[in-house]
Parts: sequence; structure tokens; C-alpha cells
Amino acid sequence: MVMRPDFLATDTASSEDALIHVLDTLKHRGETPDITAFVQCTSPFIRAEDLDSAITRLREQSASTVLSVTHSHRFIWRLENGTLVGANHSGLKRQRRQDLEPQYLETGAFYIMQTQGLIESRSRFFGKTIGQEVPEWTSLEIDTPTDLDLARAMATQISTPDPIPARALITDFDGVHTDDTAYLSDEGRETVRVNRSDGMGVARLRESGIPVLILSKEQNKVVSRRAEKLRVDVLQGIDEKLSSLVEWLCEMGIPPGDAAYVGNDINDIECMKYVGWPIAVADARPEVIEVARVVLKAKGGRGAVREAADRVLLSSVSSDAVLPR
Repeated sequence: MVMRPDFLATDTASSEDALIHVLDTLKHRGETPDITAFVQCTSPFIRAEDLDSAITRLREQSASTVLSVTHSHRFIWRLENGTLVGANHSGLKRQRRQDLEPQYLETGAFYIMQTQGLIESRSRFFGKTIGQEVPEWTSLEIDTPTDLDLARAMATQISTPDPIPARALITDFDGVHTDDTAYLSDEGRETVRVNRSDGMGVARLRESGIPVLILSKEQNKVVSRRAEKLRVDVLQGIDEKLSSLVEWLCEMGIPPGDAAYVGNDINDIECMKYVGWPIAVADARPEVIEVARVVLKAKGGRGAVREAADRVLLSSVSSDAVLPR
């Protein structure tokens, strides 16, 4: 880790200056890399295969820089003396999109550079620059609140879920294991509806040695019976959930950064902020979705626990795999 100094943490500091500061620090440690990958955190849909391909092309094509681009078929206009004129086309004769010269839009997602050239030029663009074409849907950059809303909507539609590398799963009960609806009999007995597939997900976590905790504000026999059936730890009737979560994680010997918490309402927010993997069900309160690192496709009581469990297990399977050298 290299901490950015104050003078490089201003609104006017350039990305290049920050990169070169890191490289200078690494050089003093004797750790200068041949290739520098500059990956922008404002681009949430970067694919690993695109990064791998860009690095390979940098080496094989003796390039200085490879930047992420997407093929553009748009007609671009520029303003000249108060009049719009075609920038990449003739305004006098309308061309078909397929007849335009190839145009590439810089996505800003990543830049792969020869380190020495970056240091000498103090610019990410030097020498031979080529593009790594990426799918258009991955090119979204988050610069405004509207971009963030769009990214969240897109994330729920991505077919292949990313693994959640957590060593423990903690869940609220009402609104997570249930749809937040309670059935009350004329005798005052309360019942809820749960999802059987959630039970299978929890069972698979247990078999993989991943502990599960139900942490509920409500004190209810229904919660106890569900936890008993699932054979997981349960803490209920908890007004201040964070302290109970901290204590349980300490007993398990699991750092908070390695834990996932699934919530749906505002009393889950403190716990979600504490763990490394805050997860919201699809129909969670907006305030909860705001702090979530992962928003599930499933709603509470509709398979949300199963979805979270499956994604934790995805990480467990991938970490056990033997990677080719």
C-alpha cells in the first residue's frame, strides 16, 4: 500500500502525478514493475478478461499504452461560429452509420502502460497507443448520481453473479428470510412464510464450513424455530445489533472485512457498514441500498438468502480451484 500525500489529494492533482508518486515509492523499495495498470474505480463493470487481453496485446504488439475503448457508430457534431458542423461525417451528404470511418470512444475504465515510458513522459499516452475494445455495456462511468442509479439497475440484470468472498454470513430475519409480512391468528399467534430454497443455501454453507448467524431485533419463537431447523446460530431481541455482531465475529475468529451481512431496513445499516460485504435484498429500503456493496436480485423471503449463500459458495469454490501457471 502507498498512501497518497496531501498535495496529491487535491481537486487539481492529476492521475499521472499520483501514479508516478506510487512508482517512485516502489522504486525506492526495489519493486518497480515493467507494466503499470491504471484501473478506474468509477467504472464498475470492468471484466478481468479485458484486462488480461490488454496486457497480452501490450506485450505482443510492442505497444506503449493500451486503453479501453468501445466502437462508436455515433454522428458527432462540433460548434463553429455558432453553427453545428459534422466532426466525423459530412453534414451535406448523410452517410449510413456502417459507412463511417471506424470511431472508438475512450471508456476511461483502464489504461495499461509500459512503466518506464510513463515515468519519462509523465503521461499515460506516449509512443504507440492501441485500444482494447470492450463491450459497450461495460463502458459506463459513474460521475453523477444518475450514473450511480443506472449502474445499480444494470448490476441487477447481469446474468453471471460475482462471487462474494466472505468467511461468514450474517442475516437479519424479518424482510430477509421473510417478505416482512406476519400472519396473526385470532388467538394472537404469529406466523410467517419462509422460502425452502433459502434452507438449502444455508445447508450448503454449513457443509462448506461457513458459519451463519441470524441476528434479529424481534424476540419471537418463529425466529428460534427457523434457526433451529436451519441449525445456525441466532441472536434475537437485540436492540443494539452491532455490539452483538462484533462479539459473535470475535468468538468465530473472523475479521469484519471477511464477513457478509444481509439486511433490508435501517436498523441493519450499522452492521452493514461494519462488515466487508454489506448486502441488501432487492426490496430493501433506499437507505440500505445506499450503503450496500451488493444488491441481490431476489427480494426478502423470495430466495434472497439462497442467492447470497450461492454467491459466497462461488467464492469458496473458486478459491479451492487450481489455477494454471
